[in-house]
Amino acid sequence: MTRATADWQDLTRLTGDEPFVVERVRLVNKDIAIEGAFAPPQLAALTAEDQVFVAAFLRAHGSIKEMEQLFGVSYPTVKARLNRIAASLEFVDEAPPPPASGRSEVLARLERGEISADEAIAALERGERR
Repeated sequence: MTRATADWQDLTRLTGDEPFVVERVRLVNKDIAIEGAFAPPQLAALTAEDQVFVAAFLRAHGSIKEMEQLFGVSYPTVKARLNRIAASLEFVDEAPPPPASGRSEVLARLERGEISADEAIAALERGERR
């Protein structure tokens, strides 16, 4: 376990698993500090017990069978806990949005004022004949 990981877990224990914000960040090897209101990383916002569970799951390479053995619980218990933890995390979709269809692109151009209503109708009619 790295010192940074231990620090987050210590902080989670100190806060009693209550939500918290970080107001000052200092770069360890630099003379730089940043102040503001920063939300902790999502995993750090988990309870200390859930952080341990997630770390164990990663070390087990996602093996539910190994998690059953480590924690002495059944498959449904491991799945239920993973589902509960996953539901508390906000997932960010990093995939680019799919390209707009011809119709939606025409409507978007119309909404932005790039083309007139008559031009949009003509473009839509051309697209429908293809």
